[in-house]
Amino acid sequence: MARSVEFDQEAAIQKAMEVFRKKGYSATSMRDLTEAMQINSSSLYNTIGDKQELFVRAVQCYTDSRKRDLDERAAASTSALEILKNYIDYSVYNIVSETDGCMAVKMAFEVATSDERVKAVLKKDSDNQYEFIRKHIALAMEQGQIANDESPELLADYFLSTWSGWNESYILHKDVDKIKRMARYFIRQLSK
Repeated sequence: MARSVEFDQEAAIQKAMEVFRKKGYSATSMRDLTEAMQINSSSLYNTIGDKQELFVRAVQCYTDSRKRDLDERAAASTSALEILKNYIDYSVYNIVSETDGCMAVKMAFEVATSDERVKAVLKKDSDNQYEFIRKHIALAMEQGQIANDESPELLADYFLSTWSGWNESYILHKDVDKIKRMARYFIRQLSK
């Protein structure tokens, strides 16, 4: 009689996500994953599937948590500019304090160029980030908190590109003050 496979899949996927985030997709072995998830390989294959399927689910788990964070931030204040400032400050905090970096940024370069499912998950995440920023820039303009001499779409695109650059800069230079100065500059530019 076959043994039933019982484990908390969500918790296991969360643990796998941390391994992928730290090591990347290519450098992560099945052994790394099963050890972190505290399951045997047959349980993994029987419930979730192979490494690729687990990876897609781990990336989805990561981006789902980012979406929940955006929703919570949107509900946190009535001031669109304050929501944007808090988001930018939190982005800087994540860049300089997360030892393994942003999984979305890392995986966009490592895997999304060759895996359409991962690319679709990361594109949806990027679209969510963009829409959050665009919406709050537009609201801040309506509330008279920032000038409306540029389109919210352009400013949202600019921020996302800038934020990716901050990630790269921190990975290469590990200069916390540099990232904070760039964030303050961006906020000043918005606030003019």
